This record gives sequence, C-alpha cells and structure tokens, in this order.
Amino acid sequence: MAILLGVDTGGTYTDAVLLRDEEVVLARAKALTTRHDLAIGVGAAVRAVLAQAQIDPSEVGLASLSTTLATNALVEGQGGRVALIYVGFRAKDLEAQGLADGLAGDPVCVLEGGHNHDGSEAATLDEQALLAFLETHKEDVSGFAVAAQFATRNPAHEVRVAELVRDITGAPVSASHQLSAKLGGPKRALTAVLNARLIGMIDALIGRAEAELRTIGIDAPMMVVRGDGALMSAAQARMRPIETILSGPAASIVGARWLTGADTGLVSDIGGTTTDVAMLKAGRPAIDPDGARVGQHRTMVEAIAMRTTGLGGDSEVHFVGEGLRGGVTLGPRRVVPVSLLAVEAPDVVLPTLEAQMRNTTPGDHDGRFVRAVQGMHAGGLSAREADLLARIGEDVHPLGAVLRTRMEQGALKRLVARGLVQVSALTPSDASHVLGGLEAWDTQAAAMVCQLFGRRRTGAGEKLAETSEQMAQMVVDQLTHQTGVALLQAALAEDGLDEAFATHVLIQKGMKGHRGAIRVDAGLGVPVIGLGASAGTYYPAVGDLVGTEMILPGDAGVANAIGAVVGRVTMRHSGTVTSPSEGRFRVHLDTGPEDFAGADPALARLEETLRDRAMAAAKAAGAEEIDVRVHRDIRTAQAEAREVFVEATLTVEAAGRPRVAVG
Repeated sequence: MAILLGVDTGGTYTDAVLLRDEEVVLARAKALTTRHDLAIGVGAAVRAVLAQAQIDPSEVGLASLSTTLATNALVEGQGGRVALIYVGFRAKDLEAQGLADGLAGDPVCVLEGGHNHDGSEAATLDEQALLAFLETHKEDVSGFAVAAQFATRNPAHEVRVAELVRDITGAPVSASHQLSAKLGGPKRALTAVLNARLIGMIDALIGRAEAELRTIGIDAPMMVVRGDGALMSAAQARMRPIETILSGPAASIVGARWLTGADTGLVSDIGGTTTDVAMLKAGRPAIDPDGARVGQHRTMVEAIAMRTTGLGGDSEVHFVGEGLRGGVTLGPRRVVPVSLLAVEAPDVVLPTLEAQMRNTTPGDHDGRFVRAVQGMHAGGLSAREADLLARIGEDVHPLGAVLRTRMEQGALKRLVARGLVQVSALTPSDASHVLGGLEAWDTQAAAMVCQLFGRRRTGAGEKLAETSEQMAQMVVDQLTHQTGVALLQAALAEDGLDEAFATHVLIQKGMKGHRGAIRVDAGLGVPVIGLGASAGTYYPAVGDLVGTEMILPGDAGVANAIGAVVGRVTMRHSGTVTSPSEGRFRVHLDTGPEDFAGADPALARLEETLRDRAMAAAKAAGAEEIDVRVHRDIRTAQAEAREVFVEATLTVEAAGRPRVAVG
C-alpha cells in the first residue's frame, strides 16, 4: 500500500490530503497560509492530515507540492529586484513583448554580442562593459537574467555571461536558452527576468517545506507541480521556478478530472487571490501554444491554457463613485480580510473599527490596516520607503495612523508590490461572514468593516449601502458578476470569438433572459466544475447567472492538493535543425552548432541528444517506468520541382510515475 501526500499552498489556505494507491482519499485538512513563512502553514496542514488519518509520518512514500506563490507574485507584481543582461539587442527592443513593464525599473545592461540566425557569431561579446555593470549592481539585486540574440541557435554568449555573473557576484542567474528553445529574444528575456525574480521566493518555500517535512518525520521524495500539470523534482523547481507559474491551477485541473471523471467542461477554481479558468476537452487540459499568460505577462513557459484573473475571496473591494448609484469592483490585488486580521490582532482591529464607527463622517482609510511581513529581504528601498517600513515595524496599525502624507501612498504601494507589507481591507470573505456563508473568523469585525464601507457617498449624495448586510450582498453580487464574465471570456475564446463580447450589453441582457421587442438568450454551452474552498459559497449563483450546470465535487476544496500527487513526471525537450546552405544541415545544441552532410544524420543526432536529456531529466525527477515519445515537425518548400528541406523541430517527451519510497 502506497501512502501519497499532496499539499497545496494557496493565498489564504494551505491544503493537505492523503491518498492510498491513487485511489482513495484517506483524509483532508486545512491550515491558514502563513505568508511570511509558507512552511509553517505547510507543517500545520500536514500534521493535521496525518493526525486525522492516524498515519505514521514514516509511512508516506511520496510528497508533492502545488503552489500559487509564483502565480500570485506575478499577478501582484511581487518578487526580488533583478538585473537583465541583454546581449546583441538594441535598447529599443526592451519595449517589445512587455519586457520594459516586466522589468519595472530594474537595472538593464545592453551589451554588444549575440549570434545570427544560423548560429554564427554576430559580434564579439563586450565583457568589459559586463564586468563594470556587475561591479555596480552586485550588491543591490537578488539575481540576474541573461538573454542573448539567437541564443537558442548558439548559447555561447549566454553561457559566458552566466559564468562571469556567478564568479563575480555569486548570485543566481537565469539564462533564457535554458527556459525555452523557441525564437523570440524579448519574450525569452521576459521569461528569464521573471524566473530570476522568483528564484529566491520559490527556493525559500521549497527549502523550508522540505525541512518542515523532515521535522515531522516524512523522508519521502518531494515533487513540485509544473504549470502544465506534470511533476518535477524539488531541485528542478528551484532552478526553474518560472515553470511553477500556474502550478496550483494546473493541479486543480488534474484534481478536477480525478474527482469527477468529466471529459468536457470549464474548470473554475476560486482561491484567495485569483480565479483560474481552463477548458477540459477529452479528459485533458489544453496546452497554451503561445506560452503561459499570468496577469499582464506572456511568457514562453509551457503550461495549460489557463486564464488567471485577479479575483478571489480575498480580493480588495474598491468603491466606484461615478454615476448616481455608485457601486463596487473587485481585485486584482489580494488583501488580508479584516475579519481574519481581527482574529490575529483583536486588540488593534476591533477598538479601531469601533472608534471609526463613532465618527460622524467617513474617513479615507476607514476599515483599512497595515502590517509588515517579517523576515523578507528589504534591500534597494528609497529613503521614503525605508522610513515607512521602519514606522510600521512589527505591529498592526490602522492605515490612517501610518500614512503622514499623500506622497507616502506611492511608497506604500511599492512596499506592497515587493511583498514587504500587507494591507487589510474589505473583501468578499468579510462579506460572506456577514451573510452567513462563512464563520471561520470574526463576524463582528466583518459587519463593522461592511458598515464603514457602505457609508461612502454615491454621485446622488446617498450612502452606498444602509446596512452591513446590503453592503455584503453588493460585494458578493459583484463577485458573481466578475466570475461570470471570466467564464464567458474563456468560452468565447475557446469558440474563436472576441472575448470582449463577454461584457457587451446584449450578452449581459441575454444572461438575464431579456424579453421585449427582441428576445435575447445567452449562457454557457458546457458545464462548469467549481473548485476551491469557497466554491460552495459563491458558485451556485454563478451557475444560475451563466445558465449552466455547476458541478461541485465533494472534495472541491482540496482539488489542488489531490491533483498535486496524482500527476505524472513529464519532461519535454525541443531542438532545431536548419539548412544554412544547400547540402549542409546544422543541428543547434546547447554545446554549439554541429553540421552534417545529410538531413537524416542531423535529425538522428538531435533526437539522440534530446532523448538523452529528457530521460536524464525524468530520472532526476524520480520517474520510473519511463515512456518516450518523439514528435518531428519538418518544414519543406518546393523549389524547381523538387522538395527542399527548410527547418525541422524535434520534441522528445519522457514521462513516468514518480518513484514512491518504500518504508
């Protein structure tokens, strides 16, 4: 009998499940996610599930982790400060593919060098300029990214830059050719930047999680879920954390299929920070051909075709003052629910809310609090940011007591983006406490923060809401609406239609069954599988809104944790053969280009290399009984009545189940 442990660290809760032989769920448990040290929440959930199942830790044969950490960090603009070394490109290329936005002001070094399309050197690498840049920035960034022109055809300059970065700074470096075999320098550069930004966060999570499991007494191999739903070893995830974006959502798709056996439908997973929507067809999630998109970033990471929206149970509620009636909108930033903070710091939160309730006029910062995240690296701050962070210290404060000037609001936003500070404010979770859908935290605090928010004045001069219940219902109704829009956008995109129609007045009227001179009906044509701890609270109304069956499996709240441990190890490696001149066939390898006189020996050499790499990666991930598949995409052209070889791309996939330790 094999005992398998699956763990998912979400934005609010960390879930753990125990399975027997991939067939039966033995136990499930939850613990609050501890943002300052995720391993604490992991340990609490694992101890709880072991106690519930009465399983000795030494009996666990495999542990697997899925996490929304990387996804949430990119959605919320968090992560370490990094430097990009951009070789062979022009400075204006930084504006392509959202690269400048992804850098967010982090330092860049544009160097001479790079290669041509055929793998030959375009210019000599300017090592002196690189050395000067490294000396300037070696102390003020957490890592480096390097992207060189046509590095997938010849990675020599990326390899050399990485060597110098490690020698001089000792910092981690992400080379773009190791993350994707595709052309497209700016997009590869963005992927490398995001990978570098995530390394510290994911490394800390995995290291601490492994240590926590050892402390508990679990000595089993540890796996991590990739964004395509496959498993990788913890060591591989530490080197390529970018591949864990959409890890949690991918695990939810695998879990949804395992729980329901459904072949077709939309899977919608609501967490604390995001709502993730994907299409399940023929029992398998589709892979996004353009690379994973998270928030505003389009990467070259192979992942399921998932739409991630900054909408969850802990999304910040914003006041919409335009128009006579006013209203609210949600997200994309996650905040700490006031009802949760009231449990953690009752001596600050409750008296503050009561005092604000007694004020005759509402304040700009009513119902909002702030605290620092302890143990985070705080390098590279401006004087204003450092002063504000020091003022916050280790305590919880009403936001209005911390901000002294409007200028400091910008500093606060930057501290939040860096993950150094958390804001607490009204969320759908608070609203659900008021309406009776949730009761885990402080309902009194939830009612007060709803009452305070409802005191805001609309364009007509009226209160937004007269009672806390009215305010709470407005928030939950908005969550239902925004979730419906996200589902409609996914369905429209699946049908090849413009997703902007999701908010068109005709679609919105059609969802309400408009009847007048014209009859309009609109809704989803496939069922929705609703996942997440709060799915049972919010999603029945969503199903009614979009007019389809809402499937809510019994273990919907721990689907991610189930999916984390029932997946397979899958390693894919791709490479290219080109023909720079007639009768010459060039294989582009990590070690540099190799030329052959015929296409067949060139393809055989590439396949052998990719097969060896894929097998080695699968074995390193702990896979056994490995199957290998090879896909060849050979492009030819007609010239003078004969077929001419143009280019070939080979992809080798090695897959197997992870090895389970036997006690």
